[in-house]
Amino acid sequence: HTAGNSSQISDGAAAVLWMSEERARAAGLRPRARIVAQVLVGSDPYYHLDGPVDATAKVLAKAGMSMADVDLFEVNEAFASVVLSWARVHQPDMEKVNVNGGAIALGHPVGATGSRLITTALHELERADKTTALVSMCCGGALATGTILERI
Repeated sequence: HTAGNSSQISDGAAAVLWMSEERARAAGLRPRARIVAQVLVGSDPYYHLDGPVDATAKVLAKAGMSMADVDLFEVNEAFASVVLSWARVHQPDMEKVNVNGGAIALGHPVGATGSRLITTALHELERADKTTALVSMCCGGALATGTILERI
């Protein structure tokens, strides 16, 4: 195993500051992004690795968006089959998916994965001068999250 393919040996910690735009400006901080929509879903435990499939559909519906509206996708894959199953269902442009490598390449330390995904998406949006990212990940017990992030 390597740190990239086993969360148990990939150590990490993270913190992300979320606040209102007004609070950020009052603190002298420059807002970099906003959350357009966010969901938490529970999937059938028999198919627990398909959580990102369900979370993606739900967060897109909540935001009134489609896959075509998204510039970048960060889909955490504790196992490669997660992204493959997600891609089979959602049919994304694969040039927009995990463009800097996913968890198998970068690691996904338990407790830091969500922050790593959001940060990776935001940095790539800024680097590529894009606007919108969709981030999804399994979080154990057949749960998954979906977040649509907009660079500001």
